[in-house]
Amino acid sequence: MKFAYSFREATENERTIAGGKGASLCRMYQAGIRVPDGFVILATAFEDGNVKQEAKADILKCLDSLPDVLFAVRSSALSEDSTKTSFAGEFESVLDVKKVDVFSAVSQVAASAKSRRVSEYSRAHGVDEDHKIAVVVQIMIKAKISGVLFSADPITGSHVNMVGNQVFGAGEQLVSGENNAYPFTISRVGAKYQGDKSFAVFAKAMHRTVEKLESIFGCMLDIEWVVDDKLYIVQARPITTLQTIDYDTYEINQSLDTDALWTSNNVGEAVPDVMSPFTWSMLHEMDMECQKVPGYYMFGNICGRTYTNISIVISMLKAIGYSSAKSQELIADIFGHIPSGLEVPIYPFGRFEIIMETVARSKKSLKRMRDSKKQKAYYLERTPVWYVETLESIEKAATKEELFNLWVSDVRPFLSALWNIWFGGAGSLTLSTLRNRLVKMVGEEQANLLCSNFSGGNPLVSMQPLLGIEQVVSGKLDREKYLELYGHRSPHEFEVYYPYPADDPDYVDKQIREYKKTGINPAELLKKQTEVFEKAKKEFIREYPAKQKWLEKKLAKVSQDANTRESLRNEFVKVFRVMRHLLLKIGAVTGVGDDIFMMYCFEVPKFLQGDCGMLDQLPVRRTNFEKYQELPPFPMFIRGRFNPEEWLASNDRRQDYYDSNAQKLVSGENSIKGFAGAPGTVEGKVHILRNFDEADEFQKGEILVTTVTNIGWTPMFPKAAAIVTDIGAPLSHAAIVARELGIPAVVGCGNATTVLENGDLVLVNGSLGTVTKK
Repeated sequence: MKFAYSFREATENERTIAGGKGASLCRMYQAGIRVPDGFVILATAFEDGNVKQEAKADILKCLDSLPDVLFAVRSSALSEDSTKTSFAGEFESVLDVKKVDVFSAVSQVAASAKSRRVSEYSRAHGVDEDHKIAVVVQIMIKAKISGVLFSADPITGSHVNMVGNQVFGAGEQLVSGENNAYPFTISRVGAKYQGDKSFAVFAKAMHRTVEKLESIFGCMLDIEWVVDDKLYIVQARPITTLQTIDYDTYEINQSLDTDALWTSNNVGEAVPDVMSPFTWSMLHEMDMECQKVPGYYMFGNICGRTYTNISIVISMLKAIGYSSAKSQELIADIFGHIPSGLEVPIYPFGRFEIIMETVARSKKSLKRMRDSKKQKAYYLERTPVWYVETLESIEKAATKEELFNLWVSDVRPFLSALWNIWFGGAGSLTLSTLRNRLVKMVGEEQANLLCSNFSGGNPLVSMQPLLGIEQVVSGKLDREKYLELYGHRSPHEFEVYYPYPADDPDYVDKQIREYKKTGINPAELLKKQTEVFEKAKKEFIREYPAKQKWLEKKLAKVSQDANTRESLRNEFVKVFRVMRHLLLKIGAVTGVGDDIFMMYCFEVPKFLQGDCGMLDQLPVRRTNFEKYQELPPFPMFIRGRFNPEEWLASNDRRQDYYDSNAQKLVSGENSIKGFAGAPGTVEGKVHILRNFDEADEFQKGEILVTTVTNIGWTPMFPKAAAIVTDIGAPLSHAAIVARELGIPAVVGCGNATTVLENGDLVLVNGSLGTVTKK
């Protein structure tokens, strides 16, 4: 390896020791971005701040290849311009350097790595003060205009406009503050320019260049530029304030990247826990497989908790012609009603681009759906057998090689296959469409009753763990078979860090004791609710006799979709339990123990092949994971950049939404509003459960109030007189199961767990979606 390389010849190998600025300039130059020509002197060329004697020939060769003009000599420390720290202005730069003076300027810049200001900055950011420095030598452009451009707003994270500042002359005036800067914006859609007219002629070129740069670097950028008669880029680095993930430490907050509206509705029900690094990375990989718009991911991780970015969904709908109100209405059954006064930030998606992207992705989705329908029956039949066989294979595995083979040829591909089948063949939004139609025809209460009999005489898979206990008690099902069939269903079923019920030898006995203690017969509850459903159906047919066949056809379709969706999810969860056992075995064989859950899924196969580079980072990842676990659940809706510490310290802290710019939402002192989840009215005393581990404290006949429920909570539902949740929507698990059992439910209240207290006497109206203190 040489000590110096021109921008055009430095490969990825050399760029690793070219520093942030040097690597960036080489990548841009080689990608065809207009960058002033030059070369980079690698960090290996310096020792104790001085140029090594053996490096001078390589430097001179690069210098001789350039014309006899003035040069800019700048630092390119290996810690500079990273995703965490920019070191902007901390190292020395020497401008207007004559060719004969370049070596002297290089020495001056290299020596600045030992300066006091660099040391202070390093200490403040927790960076090693012993900086390895590379140096960039670049043709100096005599700038008529210069400035900086952020490809997203660095304060709010908004992607709507690119925002910048310019000065007349050299950019150092802007950095030093010597001259006033002129602000400007360039809209992402249409490249509309607002600012001083001197730069207007270059705005479209800047817009095109920024889009290309973002595709090269894969992130939002802080860009330095100059103009003589043409536009040149002289630096591009990540916007450090918008960086969301530190993979080394599992410090993660994806709300920092953009101004968006996030919700934990729907996805927060499926994954209610703080996600371990492994689980998050697995879900993120699967999210990438189903990406809707390039560069934008539906699911985000906010300090360990999973959220859906509904700004993406609404922005796509708006781009193809739906109004904001109609877009929100379309997604309400899945993600809940957005509180009034809470603005939905809109991404600047172009109509044409979205239509073309939707068409392209629709083809892939349709293919996936066709493939899923072909494979669905096979996997529903195959997975129960695979589940038992693979658990046995994991138990027998004794070497890293055997575990590696299980990972790459069996468990990991099986998980991806079932994910695609679940998403591709789990049915459509028939229920949401039907329910909305019925609400308009017969009202919310009757609509919910008509949507309360998905079993069609064959209970949903999500109900079967509850009904299975009856079979165990009656002797129709033995304990081992019960655990094989249902022992993977749990409140934590999508988080591999926690044990599953089948891993607890006392689990069945606990469920039997609870069943006998309550004296509740779930089968009778289902039978009673079926009678209520039949009565509602007769009333509908009496009012709309011409719609009888239509209703029966739609209800049959809804029942089929619901059963398919639940059955596929049931099999998908089995693979998660298999994954947990494979990870535990890897931890045991390698001596890593349960720190294996602090690895990312893409690290595990590398680790089994001998790459141990991530081991030193596992303790700090665990520290941050456990820190996130100590935080209470975050608000159901989050607008923009969310800081948990600021939220916790706020006197106005709310559980339903967070938005420092939104209007204050006022709830009545004695009433809470949510979704009408399951019809019926009941009065009772509140019992707040913060998590399922407190379930033993819950007494029959109390009002269950909690943040969120999922299928793992089903066994305790029959004890509840009513169910009230912070998170949820009409199609959430709590609402569907409550309707099946005939238990009144109000879901998606947002703030029930903070407004109500244990022992409060309340009236729950599941038909109107209200909870009123008495």
